[in-house]
Amino acid sequence: MRVKKISEVIGTKVYTDSGDFFGEVEEVNLLDNKIDGWRIKVNGQVVSLIGGARGVIVPHQFVKAVSDIFIINKAALPSQNIGMDEDGEAPEELI
Repeated sequence: MRVKKISEVIGTKVYTDSGDFFGEVEEVNLLDNKIDGWRIKVNGQVVSLIGGARGVIVPHQFVKAVSDIFIINKAALPSQNIGMDEDGEAPEELI
């Protein structure tokens, strides 16, 4: 098993565990020198799913694999009902 540096993961393509393309890793969030979450820049049809936001932060516990591609659990995807609050603003976890 090869250990990857965080800098090697930036720009990696992200797919869901069901095989759908989700986006690319843009940034990592660290908390006390541990990975807390991943900022994913979304592309294509995913943008409409998350209410037009450019990206989403995926908690690290939803990451299934990191190698040549990044695989996340489909449960990490926001549901169709999530997107905008009553003021028309994106929730804090959406970028």
